[in-house]
Amino acid sequence: MSETRFDDKLARIRAGGYRRGDFIIADAKDADMSSGIPSVGLLRLPDGGTPRYRTRPEYLASIEELVRHDAVDIMLLSVSNLEAITRRGALEGSKVKFAIRANDATDIWRLRGAVYKDLPSQAFRTSSIRRALRYTDLGLYSITFNNNLDADYASLQAFAAFREQALELGFTYFLEVFNPNASTLSPEDLPSFVNDAIVRCLAGLTDEEKPRFLKIAYNGPKALEELASFDPEMVVGVLGGGAGTTRDCFELVYQAEKYGARVALFGRKINLAEWPLEMVRHMRAVADGDLTPADAVASYHDMLRKAGIVPLRPLVEDCRVTEPVLERG
Repeated sequence: MSETRFDDKLARIRAGGYRRGDFIIADAKDADMSSGIPSVGLLRLPDGGTPRYRTRPEYLASIEELVRHDAVDIMLLSVSNLEAITRRGALEGSKVKFAIRANDATDIWRLRGAVYKDLPSQAFRTSSIRRALRYTDLGLYSITFNNNLDADYASLQAFAAFREQALELGFTYFLEVFNPNASTLSPEDLPSFVNDAIVRCLAGLTDEEKPRFLKIAYNGPKALEELASFDPEMVVGVLGGGAGTTRDCFELVYQAEKYGARVALFGRKINLAEWPLEMVRHMRAVADGDLTPADAVASYHDMLRKAGIVPLRPLVEDCRVTEPVLERG
């Protein structure tokens, strides 16, 4: 696989040469492996109407737009969608690094009417590494620790089997560690539990077995700084979580970069935006220090107005921070 802008940035970050322009922005378009049809989002008309969910071809077109405009450093997809856009020629000449979701444990099974997400995570893999290698050598592997011995033990066993196969086949990965989805940990203990679980599960690995970077929930400045400063060679990234307001999106990018993260991998915050391409462009401006989060919201709304797109929320409402964890930063 050829070198990409992502490879260059990651090399500088790991070598201690990080600069603001090296912040890595990734778009997660793998939610079809989580929630099926609703994962693609509603078709949004310029007047704000949402008559139905988008079709798969419409969803693929939105992915291709971001790739065509070279807006992100990494595009994370399901194998089936990566295969589809490859056949359509979207990868030709692109500087974007493509990755696939390499496993789909049960805590991400968010089907309408289902309860899987509320039960302790169980390991599962739909995708075949051997077949995915036709399109990329990078995948996302996710794991959830619940402070449940049987569940966590089984998840770690599955992670070990994945690493062995990946190493054998020359496949690399980044590691997503979700917050517990079914545990009795207190809110105060959760951030430190997750940090310790990450460091503990990687401590027995050689460099060639380790993930290229981490993707974790943002559990506040203290927890992120602790993990990001623990090992300078362990590059930490944050996941986006729910859609939230536009200010929530830009505030998360700002705080993540400020407290040591070097990657933002967002799904719903991009996919459910009025104008995903402009949302990503403004994320980049915030990460690079060119705009404050508040200024970025105002600029984004100005772009919507000029394009004749009705915003989801009025500017005043969209400038509010609504996610409690961001209020601590």
